[in-house]
Amino acid sequence: MQNKTYEILKWIAAIVIPALATFIGVVGKAVSWEYTDIAVITMTALGTFLGTVLGVSNRTYKMLSSDE
Repeated sequence: MQNKTYEILKWIAAIVIPALATFIGVVGKAVSWEYTDIAVITMTALGTFLGTVLGVSNRTYKMLSSDE
């Protein structure tokens, strides 16, 4: 994975997904959207998954880089 791709995905996982989940949660409840909870749970799970995968990828990269 290129560094730019990693940085964009990290930004999405750390900033965009949590902000969007919060927005959907607040606005969805305000307008009584039936699927608010499902949408927020799904987005939060996606953000957690992406953050975990990126963290493992970063750690693996650093371990391999230090071995060389």
